[in-house]
Amino acid sequence: MTLHVRYSKSIVTTGKHSFDFIKLRLTFLSKSFHLSHSFLKTNNNNCTNNNTIDCSEFHFKTLILSAIERNYWTFCYNTKPNPNPFQERLQAVISEPELFTKVLYSIKEHPQIALRFFHWVTRQPGCMPSNNSFVAVLEILEESNLMNRAYPVMERMVCEDLNGVVDGLIDRKSNANVAGKVFDFMLFFLAKKMLVEQCLLVFNKMIRSKFLPDVKNCNRILKMLRGMKLVSRRNQVYSMMIAYGIKPNIITYNTLLDSYCKEGDIDRALDLLEEMQRRGCAPNDVTYNALISGLVKEGDFVQAREMISKMSVLGLKVSSYSYNPLIRGYCEKGLILKAFNLAEEMSVAGASPTAYTYNILMYGLCKQGRVLNARQQYSSMLKKNVMPDIVSYNILIYGYSLFGRITEVFSLLYELRRINLFPTMITYNTLMQGLCMNDYLERARQLKDEMVNLGFPPDVYTYTILVNGSYKAGDLTLAKEMFDEMMTRGLQPDHYAYTTRIVGELKLGDTSTAFNLLEEMLEKGFMPNLITYNVFVHGLCKAANVEEASELLKEMVNSGCVPDHVTYTSIICSYLDLGNIQKAKDLFYEMQSKGVNPTVVTYTVMIHALAVTRRVESAFMYFMEMLKKGIMPNVITYNALINGYCKSGRMERAYECFSEMESSGLVANKYSYTILINGNCDLGNWSEALRLYNEMVDRGIEPDSCTHSALLKQIGLDSKAHALHYLENVVLGNYVNVEPKSVRSLARPFSDINSNVIHSRQRFHTLHLKMKKKSFWP
Repeated sequence: MTLHVRYSKSIVTTGKHSFDFIKLRLTFLSKSFHLSHSFLKTNNNNCTNNNTIDCSEFHFKTLILSAIERNYWTFCYNTKPNPNPFQERLQAVISEPELFTKVLYSIKEHPQIALRFFHWVTRQPGCMPSNNSFVAVLEILEESNLMNRAYPVMERMVCEDLNGVVDGLIDRKSNANVAGKVFDFMLFFLAKKMLVEQCLLVFNKMIRSKFLPDVKNCNRILKMLRGMKLVSRRNQVYSMMIAYGIKPNIITYNTLLDSYCKEGDIDRALDLLEEMQRRGCAPNDVTYNALISGLVKEGDFVQAREMISKMSVLGLKVSSYSYNPLIRGYCEKGLILKAFNLAEEMSVAGASPTAYTYNILMYGLCKQGRVLNARQQYSSMLKKNVMPDIVSYNILIYGYSLFGRITEVFSLLYELRRINLFPTMITYNTLMQGLCMNDYLERARQLKDEMVNLGFPPDVYTYTILVNGSYKAGDLTLAKEMFDEMMTRGLQPDHYAYTTRIVGELKLGDTSTAFNLLEEMLEKGFMPNLITYNVFVHGLCKAANVEEASELLKEMVNSGCVPDHVTYTSIICSYLDLGNIQKAKDLFYEMQSKGVNPTVVTYTVMIHALAVTRRVESAFMYFMEMLKKGIMPNVITYNALINGYCKSGRMERAYECFSEMESSGLVANKYSYTILINGNCDLGNWSEALRLYNEMVDRGIEPDSCTHSALLKQIGLDSKAHALHYLENVVLGNYVNVEPKSVRSLARPFSDINSNVIHSRQRFHTLHLKMKKKSFWP
C-alpha cells in the first residue's frame, strides 16, 4: 500500500481540485483510446474493492496511456535517448522484473503500445527483464496476430536466456494454443538465422512437452541441417518427427531425398521413395529430379533415363531440370553424341533448353576442342531467344584458349561488355589460363596487375595459374616467385596450388622437392587425394619408373583410394613409351574389368602408339571401338590416325581422316597440317606440300619450326632458294602471281647451282626475320 500511495502522489497534483483533475484527465484519456468512462470507473472500483488487479499496475497502465496520449512518440525505443519525464515515475517498473511483467499484461489490449513500452524499458539503465517479461510480450503479440513485429524481441531473447524463456512458456500452460504458436515462431526465426543449437533446443523441448511443431518448421530445420551437412542431427530430427506423430509432407521427403542423393546414398533415397508412397504421399517432379541427379552422380545413367520415362508415364512435368543432370553426365564422360541426342529428345518432349543446358553442351564441346561447334550452339541460343550469360562467355573464352585463338578470346571479352555483361573473377582467371596455355606468360603477368586496377585482386587460383604457366615456360625461379608472392599477400595455398607445384617440380625440378612439398601439405592438413596420387603416378611414369608407378597404383587401392582413368592412362602411356604395347593393352582391359571406363585420352594414347609403329589397322580398330561407345575423338585423336596413315604411305586414307575430322566440327591445327606436309614431302609431293602450307597460313594457322623442318628437310640447300622464293612472295604476299617450282626443279642437284648457296643462306635469314615480323614463327 505504501508503494501505491507514493506513486499516487506522483500522479495527483496538489491543490483544492486535485480529484476533479484526475477525473478530467481520465475522461479525456478515454476519448483518445476509445476507453469508456465506465471502464475506468470499474477499474477504479476494482482498485479499492477487488484484489484481482493490483492497484499499482493499474496506475502504471494509466500513466503509460496518458503519456502516449499527451505525446504519441513517448516510449519510442528507436528515437534519440532524450530524457523522458516519466522515467523517474516508472523507476519501479524498470527495476522490478515481476512488476514489469504485470504492467505488460495490464496493457495487452494495446499490443503495439505494450511492444513499444517493452523496448523502452529494456533499454533503460538497470533494467534486467525476466524470462516472464519475454513470455508476456510474445504472448501479447501472438494473441493479436502481430508476431511479425517480434523479431527484435527474439534477437534480444536469444542473447539473454532462450532456455529460460522456453521453460517459462512451458510452465505457464494458461493457453497451450498460444504457447504452441509462439514456439513455432521461435523455430521459424531460429532456422532462418541458422542458429542450429538454439533451434534444436527449442525443438527438443517442444517435442518432450507435447507441443508438436508444425511440419513446415520441421522442414525448415531439415533444410538448415542439410545445408550445414549435419547428417546425424538431420536423421535424429526426422526420427523424432515419426516417433511423435508429426506427419511428413512432400517437402519433407524431397528435402531428405535431395540430401541422400547429394551424399551419394542413392539406395537410401530409393528406399525413401518407396516409404513415401506407402504412406500415401505421391512423389512429384521435384522428387524425381532429385533422384535423377543422384543416379547420374553415381554413374547410373540407365536408371536415370528410366526415371525420366516414369515421370512421363505418371503425367509429371518433365523439364530442363530433369534432363540437365543427365546431359551434363554424358558430357563429363565425353559422350557428346548421347548428350546431343538427349537434348533433342528434351525438345521433342516439350522441355525448353535453358542457358544452363546450352552451357553444358558448349563446355562439353570445348573440352574436346570443338570450339566452332560450341560457337554454333551459342548462335542457336540467340535464335531461340535464350540469352547467353557470363558463364556462356567464360566457356567460349576457355574453348578458344584451348584452340590457341587469343584474338577471338579478347574479342569475346569486348563483346560481353558490349551487351552489358560484366566480367567476373572466373572470366579473368580463364583468360589468364588461356594466355599461359599459349605461351603468353608475360601478358598474363600484366593481366594480373590490370585485374587489381579493375577491382579484382588476384586470388589463390590466379597465382596457381601463373605458377603453372611458369613451369610450362620452364622457369622454375618465376614459379617459386609467384608462389611466394601469393603467400606474402596473405593468401593460403590450397590443395590445387600445392599439387600444381608438385607437378612442376616433378617435371622440371627434382623428386625430393616434390616430396618436401607433399610433407608441407600434410602438415597443413591437406590429405593426399586421388589427384595427388595421380600427380605422383604421372611423375614416376615420366621419369620412366613405370614399375614404381604400378606399385603406387596397388598402394592406392589398399589405402581405399580408387584409381580413375587418369591413373590408368598415365601408366598405359608409360608402357607405350617404353615400347611395351602388350603390357599397355593388358592394363587397358584391366581398367575396364574394374569398372573404370577409358576416355578419349586413353584411346588416343593407344591409337598414337600403334599408329607410329605402323600398326595403323590396329589403331583404327581402337578408333572404331571408341565411336561405338559414344566417345567422340578429338583433333589429337585424328592427328594420331592421320600420322599413322602418312607413315604407312596411305595418303588417300590420311586425307579421308582429315576431311572426316573437319566435317565432324573439329578444326585442323598446325599439327594436322604439319603431319600431312611431312607425309607429302616423304613421298616427294612438293607441290601438294606447298599447297597445304599456303592453305594453313590462309586459315590463320601459324606454322612453327616443325612445319618448316618438314617442308624443307629433303630439299637440297640450293633448292631451298626456290622454296624460299615461293614462301617469300606467295605466302608473305610480296609477289602477285608466282607459281611454285616443279618437283624436278626443287630437286635439282646441289652441284648444278653451287653459286647460289651463299645467296640462299642470306635470303633464308631475311625471310626468317620477315616471318617473325608477321608472327609466322619458324
